[in-house]
Amino acid sequence: MAEEVKLLKSWSSRFGLRIVWALKLKGIQYDSIDEDLSNKSPSLLHYNPVYKKIPVLVHNGKPISESLVILEYIEDTWNHNPLLPQDPYHRATARFWVKFGDDKVLPSIWSAFLKQGKEQADAIDEAIENLKLLEEQLKGKKFFGGEEIGLVDLALGWLANLVPVIEEIIGMKIIDEERLPSLLAWMHEFSQVAIIKESWPPHDKLIVKYQDHRDLHLAK
Repeated sequence: MAEEVKLLKSWSSRFGLRIVWALKLKGIQYDSIDEDLSNKSPSLLHYNPVYKKIPVLVHNGKPISESLVILEYIEDTWNHNPLLPQDPYHRATARFWVKFGDDKVLPSIWSAFLKQGKEQADAIDEAIENLKLLEEQLKGKKFFGGEEIGLVDLALGWLANLVPVIEEIIGMKIIDEERLPSLLAWMHEFSQVAIIKESWPPHDKLIVKYQDHRDLHLAK
């Protein structure tokens, strides 16, 4: 009996992209359903009644919500092409950096995006300090786990997608060759992998979306 795998996401969601990449790396066939988050579908509200957010993975009728939880579910369910190392310590270390990305890196970059003047400069400094910690993890490595894309790369893949958009909108560099050469090289390597590259949302469309979001925020 064929497995039923559905993914509820949106066209621009960095969290949904994590799941797209993981499923493609695992070679899992799935149906992709793009949600209009301004008019959430009955399916989304049914499958995620608690948070009412994307992404949601539906596997044989059973929904799993929250992107990092979904990534772990995918890894546990389909063992081939592993996203995590076998060694328990290395697995724990990978999970630490995944959590660091969501708890520290993402909020600091988002703060830099939404602020102006001195507040923005301070936020960029904080973001760069966080990114320097990721830089140290990449020294001498192609990807965070070594030669192959793993869980940390998927969780932090939004950096390669979204940071260039943010930099273009605010007119400032956050990740550059001088301060973060290993991270910049990783962004390039990650972006050139075929299954990653083919899944990017259109850059121009992201510029419009995030410019509108920033303008609305600053107008408040």
